[in-house]
Amino acid sequence: MDIEAKRDAALADLRSFDGVLVAFSGGVDSAVVAALAAEALGDRAVACTAKSETLPAAELEDAKRVTAEIGIRHEIVSFSELDSEAFARNDDERCYHCRSMRLGRMFETARELGIDTVCDGTNASDPGEGHRPGLRAVEELNAYSPLLEAEIAKPEVRELAREYGLSVAEKPSMACLSSRIPTGLEVTEERLSRVEKAETLLRTWGFEQFRVRDHDGLARIEVGADELERALDPSFAAAVRDHLTDVGFEHVTLDLEGYRTGSVSPEEETTPEVETDDQRGAGGERDGVFGTEYPTPGE
Repeated sequence: MDIEAKRDAALADLRSFDGVLVAFSGGVDSAVVAALAAEALGDRAVACTAKSETLPAAELEDAKRVTAEIGIRHEIVSFSELDSEAFARNDDERCYHCRSMRLGRMFETARELGIDTVCDGTNASDPGEGHRPGLRAVEELNAYSPLLEAEIAKPEVRELAREYGLSVAEKPSMACLSSRIPTGLEVTEERLSRVEKAETLLRTWGFEQFRVRDHDGLARIEVGADELERALDPSFAAAVRDHLTDVGFEHVTLDLEGYRTGSVSPEEETTPEVETDDQRGAGGERDGVFGTEYPTPGE
C-alpha cells in the first residue's frame, strides 16, 4: 500500500469517531496525527499537551506553534510525574509509568470535553525499536494509534508531515528529559532542570542532534556524528564546561561515541557509525570548524 492509500485509510478510520483528542507532544508523529484528525473531523478534533517537569519549555512552545500551523484547537493541562514514587525511582518501567500518567491525564481531559477517543502518535516502526515499555500503557488504556493502524512507518510519517507543510517534518526525535538520567538514579526536579538548561545551551549554539546525560552531577554530552568534530573545538569545550558547571553540573564530559538513543536505558540500541576522514574525503569539514567563537560566562 502506498503512502496516499495509507493516509486515506487513516482518514477514513478517524472519520468513524464522533471526535478525538490527540495526545500532542509537538513532535512529528503527534503533529501528523493532529493534522490527519483536523482534516478528518474539523472542529471535533482537539490536540492536548501535558505540561510537566519532564517536558522542556522549548517543546511546549513548539507544540503551541505547530497546532497553530495545523489550525487545531489546543488544550494544555498540567501534572507532575514526580508525584509518583514508581516513576521517580527510575527503574526499567519508568516509561510505562510516565506514559500511563500522561495518557491518563489525556483521558481525563477528553471526558471533560465529552470526547470518547484519545489518539497517540505511535507509528508502525515503534514496536520493533527495542525496549519500549510505554507502548504497553497505550494498549492498556486503549488509546487509538492511527499511524500504527494504517501501517505508517517513521519515514512515511515525515513524508506526510512534508505534504501537510509542517515545520517539524525533519525535527529529530526528542524523548522526555527523564530519559537523560541513567536507570536506577532517582529522577528529581534538580536533575531535570539542569539537563534542560544544558540542552538549551547546545540548541542555542546550533547543535541539532544531541543529548546531555546526567550521571549524578557528571554531564555526558552526546552529539550527532556530523557534529562531533565541532564539539571537539577547544573553544567550545571551555565554554560548555563553564556554562554547565554554572547550571549545577560538577564535571562535564564529551562522549566520543556520539549521540545514540537509549544509551542510559536497560537495553541500549545500536550505536550509529561515525564517518571517518576516508569516508568523508580528506579533511572532512574541518576547515573553519575551529574558527567559531563560543561565549563564556560574563561575556
